[in-house]
Amino acid sequence: MKKHHVFRFLLVFSFLVSTSKADTPPDEGMWLPLLIGKNYQEMKKMGLKLTPEDIYSVNKSSLKDAIVWLQFCTATFISNEGLMLTNHHCAYSSIQYHSTVQNDYLTNGFWAMKKSEEKYCPEITASILFRMEDVTEKVKNAGDKKQDIIKEIEKTAAENGKYMAQVKDMFNGGEYYLFVYEVFKDVRLVGAPPSAIGKFGGDTDNWVWPRHTGDFSLFRVYASPDNKPAEYSEKNVPYKPRHFLPINLKGIKPNDFTMVFGFPGRTERYQTASQIQLAMDYSNPTLVQIMGKRLETMKKEMDKNPEVRIKLADKYASLSNSWKYYLGQNEGLKRLDLVAYKKSEEEKFLEWASADATRKQYADAISNIDKAVEEYKKHVKAILYFNVGILGVGANSLGLTVARMYQTMKAKPNDNEAIQPFINELKSKAESHFKDYDAETDKKILTEMLWLFYQNVDKNLHPSILQSIIDGNFSGDLESGIPRELDSFAVFSMFAFQESFLVEPKKLSNFIQNPTVEDIERDPIANLVIKFFEHYQQNLMSKAVAYNSTVSTNRGKYIEGLRKMYPNKLFYPDANMTPRITYGKVIDYEPYDGAKYYYYTTTKGILEKYKPGDEEFDVPQKLIDLIKKKDFGRYGKNGELMVSFITDNDITGGNSGSSVIDGNGNIIGLAYDGNWEAMTGDLVFDKQYKRCISNNIGYVLFIIDKFAGATHLIKEMKIIE
Repeated sequence: MKKHHVFRFLLVFSFLVSTSKADTPPDEGMWLPLLIGKNYQEMKKMGLKLTPEDIYSVNKSSLKDAIVWLQFCTATFISNEGLMLTNHHCAYSSIQYHSTVQNDYLTNGFWAMKKSEEKYCPEITASILFRMEDVTEKVKNAGDKKQDIIKEIEKTAAENGKYMAQVKDMFNGGEYYLFVYEVFKDVRLVGAPPSAIGKFGGDTDNWVWPRHTGDFSLFRVYASPDNKPAEYSEKNVPYKPRHFLPINLKGIKPNDFTMVFGFPGRTERYQTASQIQLAMDYSNPTLVQIMGKRLETMKKEMDKNPEVRIKLADKYASLSNSWKYYLGQNEGLKRLDLVAYKKSEEEKFLEWASADATRKQYADAISNIDKAVEEYKKHVKAILYFNVGILGVGANSLGLTVARMYQTMKAKPNDNEAIQPFINELKSKAESHFKDYDAETDKKILTEMLWLFYQNVDKNLHPSILQSIIDGNFSGDLESGIPRELDSFAVFSMFAFQESFLVEPKKLSNFIQNPTVEDIERDPIANLVIKFFEHYQQNLMSKAVAYNSTVSTNRGKYIEGLRKMYPNKLFYPDANMTPRITYGKVIDYEPYDGAKYYYYTTTKGILEKYKPGDEEFDVPQKLIDLIKKKDFGRYGKNGELMVSFITDNDITGGNSGSSVIDGNGNIIGLAYDGNWEAMTGDLVFDKQYKRCISNNIGYVLFIIDKFAGATHLIKEMKIIE
């Protein structure tokens, strides 16, 4: 989405003024719940009615007890029977896991009409924050034994396996916090709408406003009869959470207070100008190219065969989301001229740091990062093409485990104990890998990834096996007009997939029972991965390690300097998959000159976008009928039903599935996306454009009740009207 150049200038100027102040805008920041009291007065002014103890408390039931970490997304308890609400795209792998061509829950949806029909999802755990603690002093006082004291803190807090304990650093080592969780392993799928609702709009609407997607699903947590975490068992009972959130159907209006409590994945808002430039010129375009080619190859095979479509659905959806993210981020970086902004901020910082001899370490931090970037850019393409391209081939990902095992076998001949961890790893990966595996697609992806590596990586950084394939006996005549090198890679891939034990469950099982060096060396895919991996270890890995180490150390110094430069500013640490709270308000926005986006959408937009038979914009007939009749029940108001709305809450990946909470602690929506104009959100908070896209909770309940007929689930909830 392009903008006029004059508008871009105004945007950048406004952006610089708003974010260079010592104060953090109230809607910016991902705040630790333990410390939310520092933000309380601001939140109260905006409409919060709860106390800090209502949000986070160890001694009594609080909001934190209703928020669940699903490892990759967030969920919320919405009943006293362990019923959880999260996104459809967060449940997508679970829906796919239980889908077959005969029972295609991805296409048709799934609803358990009684608890005995709920489906166990072995790939999911539900972690609930029990407590957190500032352990900065303990860790920093340990000096060189920092890692030892962290392990000791975690071991003590875990109480012999009763809890999961993690110590996470904030501000790149400036502070350390302990997070203690109860982890529930019996999680069951309860309900999910058909993809025509849960993914309505598909890739076209992804990251875009206005939206009309019903991006929600339901799980239930089960526990032992005494309400404790337990392995899956038919004897388990629905978990009784310490707290669950009521549903507010009263509706929303502009400037209403909103809070999001979840587990945002990762932000890097303290990156330097040189790092932003690196992303724009090297990392992002490379990732877009690799992911785009993988998606293109997968889509061709998925369109040919319903079974392949189901197998690859989750991988495709996840990869597509990442592809569009990096594409949009680069557009946003250019639009905001973020490099220029970062440079201006660094100039101010260097001026401050140079004004006092005791601050020299802070001045050096930026120049050290700049030097590291300059060296790293020589290797970053090769690193990404290996890790995301070559290892993006399913057989190669298994082959990496074999490559590591091969190195151990060569170093320690006949040492069965040394290779046992690799055998266990292969066994663990094999079942889930082959359930969702299509060898024909994987073979074609291998061809394309070899070709991309050959074309786009500096020849000095090629592993010798690439040229060996071209110079060997793999050149054929598959298709006239294609380059000889691509032809060679295609023929090699055909040969490799015929001969390798990594592409069939039976062959892999036979290898695992009696692994030998000779078998590995004879296997074409294993040999390919070994050669690539050895090349990576010898020529690239040290570059990546050195870069990350330099950046981590010096970014910590940079942040430390910033906090001293602005002593009155309330800083927040980058997101790192730990619980965070953000707060803001319901608000519309103007994405570009001459256009204004309203703060909500309705079911009217579903019919406007509807395209019969279209993969992205088809709609179930029952939903069309309900909308046309305006049969919205208790969930509509004044003859319309709100589908989605936007707020200026600060969110990122991992916040998917987080409930949007009103000032009284009730659910009013379900966060599921960000907007295209603010795809730079992981690198900088753009106050003017940053928006959180959420489902209206009324639309969610309408689909559950009126569309699916799962009224028994509605009866579990506490609803405020």
